[in-house]
Amino acid sequence: MATNKDIKNQLANKANGGNNAPASPANTIAAYLKKMGPEIEKALPSHMNPDRMARIALTTIRSNPKLLEASIPSLLGAVMQAAQLGLEPGLVGHCYLIPFRNGKTGQTDVQFIIGYKGMIDLARRSGQIENIYSHAVFENDDFEYELGLHPKLVHKPATGERGSMTHVYAVAHFKDGGYQFEVMDIQEIEKRRGRSKSKNNGPWVTDFEEMAKKTVIRHMWKYLPISIEVQQQAVQDEVVRKDITAEPEYIDMEAPVIETPKDEATAEAEGDKEELQKDFGFES
Repeated sequence: MATNKDIKNQLANKANGGNNAPASPANTIAAYLKKMGPEIEKALPSHMNPDRMARIALTTIRSNPKLLEASIPSLLGAVMQAAQLGLEPGLVGHCYLIPFRNGKTGQTDVQFIIGYKGMIDLARRSGQIENIYSHAVFENDDFEYELGLHPKLVHKPATGERGSMTHVYAVAHFKDGGYQFEVMDIQEIEKRRGRSKSKNNGPWVTDFEEMAKKTVIRHMWKYLPISIEVQQQAVQDEVVRKDITAEPEYIDMEAPVIETPKDEATAEAEGDKEELQKDFGFES
């Protein structure tokens, strides 16, 4: 009887023109991505190319050896999540595929995280936003802001040594001439990072400033003229899918390997989702 490994090797060999050499993890995943092509094409927005999406996903996976060790259903689920949102993983910064040890299963799974540029891309799809951006403020910068009847924000970056980060702000200009801005100090950003399941892993470690910018934009989200559909898409952040057909789940990346009662695990996941939905200003 053929084993799962034999089947994976056969699939990879078929994708590589019938070469009988043992399939490497990268070739196995490439074969699965090729087979997923029609599903990726159906999931992608019309302006995106499925072949390009598959190539970018494979390049991202090959660049991180830990992703090659992850469970294939979870990895493909993360790729499908990116496709459904029309966000490209990898260096462009739209989204991240983060391998982690799943404390409930003991295996390596993959978490999908929207990046700063991905949040901006989703916001612009509303068609109501002229421009949206975020900047970090450092202690040597000239920075002041006021709220109230006449909101004001002034930021003049220092030249040379700027010191430590103190604030991050985001601004959205609307096509009707209006605007919205939000400011967070570094303490509030760290507090929100502390609530993230990926606070000690992935972009919070490697790209802190980008994640801080994303955090402020996400907080501003509820005040932006964005469709319900895009709001729903943006809620699907920091999730894991068991496979390409499963619903996204919020999983504790640091949980010990213990059996968690089903009702407790469900309540925990729903609590995480509710917190994210409140942050976005979206109610399911």
